[in-house]
Amino acid sequence: MTDPILEIRNLRVQFQTEGQIVNAVDGVSLTLPRGKTLGIVGESGSGKSVTSLSIMRLVPTPPGRIIDGEIRFQPSGAVGSDQVPQTQDQPSSLDLLQLPLRAMQAYRGSQISMIFQEPMSSLNPVYTCGFQIVEALRLHENLSVAAARRQAMSLLQEVKLIPPDSELHQLVVDTARQSGAMPSDADIQKQVNRQKRSYLDRYPHQLSGGQIQRVMIAMAIASNPAVLIADEPTTALDVTVQATILDLLRELRDRRQMSIIFVTHDLGIIAEIADTVAVMYQGKVVETGSTEQIFQNPQHPYTRGLLACRPRPDQQLQRLPTIADFMAAETSTAQPSAPGADSPIPDSPAPDISPVDMQQRLDTLMQQTPLLSVKNLQVFFPVKGMFGKTARYVTAVNDVSFDVYPGETLGLVGESGCGKTTLGRTLVRLNSPTSGSIQFAGRDITQLKGRNLRKLRQNLQIIFQDPYSSLDPRMNVGAAIMEPMRIAGGIPDPIAKGQGGDTPRDRAAYLLKRVGLKAEDMNRYPHEFSGGQRQRICIARALALNPKFIICDESVSALDVSVQAQVLNLLKELQQEFDLTYIFISHDLSVVKFMSDRIMVMNRGKLEEIGAAHQIYYQPEADYTRKLIASIPAGLPT
Repeated sequence: MTDPILEIRNLRVQFQTEGQIVNAVDGVSLTLPRGKTLGIVGESGSGKSVTSLSIMRLVPTPPGRIIDGEIRFQPSGAVGSDQVPQTQDQPSSLDLLQLPLRAMQAYRGSQISMIFQEPMSSLNPVYTCGFQIVEALRLHENLSVAAARRQAMSLLQEVKLIPPDSELHQLVVDTARQSGAMPSDADIQKQVNRQKRSYLDRYPHQLSGGQIQRVMIAMAIASNPAVLIADEPTTALDVTVQATILDLLRELRDRRQMSIIFVTHDLGIIAEIADTVAVMYQGKVVETGSTEQIFQNPQHPYTRGLLACRPRPDQQLQRLPTIADFMAAETSTAQPSAPGADSPIPDSPAPDISPVDMQQRLDTLMQQTPLLSVKNLQVFFPVKGMFGKTARYVTAVNDVSFDVYPGETLGLVGESGCGKTTLGRTLVRLNSPTSGSIQFAGRDITQLKGRNLRKLRQNLQIIFQDPYSSLDPRMNVGAAIMEPMRIAGGIPDPIAKGQGGDTPRDRAAYLLKRVGLKAEDMNRYPHEFSGGQRQRICIARALALNPKFIICDESVSALDVSVQAQVLNLLKELQQEFDLTYIFISHDLSVVKFMSDRIMVMNRGKLEEIGAAHQIYYQPEADYTRKLIASIPAGLPT
C-alpha cells in the first residue's frame, strides 16, 4: 500500500458502563491510501463508528476512553506544524492522538472532516442551512460574511442541491417568455442570484433527507479536507437517493483528490464506492482486502454471512441466511490459535422457489374472495394560508385501486413522498380518506368511527417504521403487549391452542418467546433493548389480538442487514403460523421482492403498476420501476 495518508495502529477504545468495561475497539489497524476510499463494514456494535470518532478525537469522555494506539496522519499542508512533534522515520506524519486539543481543532474540519449518520440531528433546526455552512467556512477560512455566502452557494451547486447557473438562467428566461416581458441581462442575473440565495435561507425541516445530506456534504468539504469520513451517510435513504449520494461522493473524491473512509453495515453499498474493505466484528478487524477480493473470495465466516444475508432480487429464497448460520460453524470448529481461519463455511442456500411455484401459489391465492378491496382511494392534506384558511391541498394518494387476498403478501414500493405510508395509515383509518372506498372482509370501513373502528383494529394492525417511538418509554414491554388486550376487554376468542390464551400475561409471554425473546423480558423497558429487539416487541404487540391483516410500514429499513434478515424470516414464519395477510411497505425493492407474492409500485401518489413479484422485477412496464431496479447496488455477488 503506497503513500498512505492515514494509518491506524493497534487502536483500543474502552467504554465504562454500569460498572463494566466494554472494549468497543480492540486492537484495530487500518491504512487509508491517498485519493482512495476505504470501506469499513460491520453490524451495529462492531466498533466501526467509534473508530471513526477516534480519528476525529470525538469519543465522548466519559464514558469512553482511547487507551492505546496511534493514528498517523500525513497532512497535505503545514497546518499546525509548529505544534506537532515530528518523527525521524516519518518526518511528515503526526500522531493525532498525541496532539493537544487546540492543535487538533486546527485539523478537525479543515484537514479531516466528517459526515455524521443522522443529518437532521447534525443540523441546528433554529438556523438556516446557509447560516450553518457560512459558520463552518468562517471558522476555518478568513472570509467575510458576503464572501462566505458566495462560497456556500458555490458548494451547494457542487453537491448539486442548487442547479448550475446556466440551468437557472434558462428557467428565468422561459418564465419571462411565458409572461411576455423579457427582462434585461442584468435583471436576469439578479433573479438567478435571488434563486440561489433562497436555498441558503431554507431551514433543515424544509428539505428532504437526501437534500439535507447534501447540505452536510457541502459543510464537510467546505475547507477542502484531505480526508472525508462518511459515517452511514445513506442509511434509511431511498435507493434512488442513495445512488445519487454515492455518485456524488465518488465525483467529489476524484475532483478534489480526497481520501474517503466510508462506514456502513451494507456490503452492497461498499461494493459501489470502496477500493479497499475492512470488515469489523466485535471491535476487531476480521478481514481486509481489495473490494474485488472481499466479494469474490471472502475468507472469514462473518464476511460470508454479511454477503449472504441481504436479499438478492435475482434469487427467491424461502428463508434468508443469517450471520448466526455462518458464525455457528466458526464457534463449533475453530481452533483456539486461529479463530475462524479454518472453519467450514456454509454455502449460501440455492434458490428454492421457482417462478413456476411462485405463480402457482399466486393463482391459488387469487381464486379467493379479496380480504381487502380498495377502490378509487384519494387522500388530500390541506395546506394552511393566511389567517388559518386552507390555501390549497396536497394530493398524497391519487385514485388508487387494488385488492389483497387472504394469506397474500402484497409489497408496496416507492420513494419517500410517493404516498405509500399515507396509504397504509389510511387503510387502518389513522388518516381519513377524502374519497373512494375501503372494504375489509366484505364490510365497508371507509367511514367507520368510535367503537366500530376500535373493533376493526383487532383484525387490522400496523407495525411502524421506528420501533422506539412506537413504544411508550415509561411502560415495560409486557404492559405494552398486554395493552391491546386490555383495551379490547381481554383475549380475543378464539385463540389457537398452545398460543398462551389463558390470560393476557400468558399470551404476552408466549408472543415474546415466539418472536425470539424471553418471557422474563416482560419487566424490561424499551431502552434496554437493541433496535432489532424493539422491532420484535412491536411485532409481538401487533399479534396480541390475533389479527387477520398486518401492514408492515418500513419495518426493517433502519436495521442492520443481518438483523433485517432475522426479522424478515420471522415475519414469514409468523405468516404461516398465524395465517396472516401482509401489506409490506418499503423503498427497497430487494426486500420487497423477497417478502411478496405481488408488488405494487407507487409514484407521486399514483399507482404505477402492480403484478407478480418476479414479473415486476424481470419485466417491469413502467419507466419508474426500471429506475428503482437500476438503483439497486450492483456490486452484490452473483
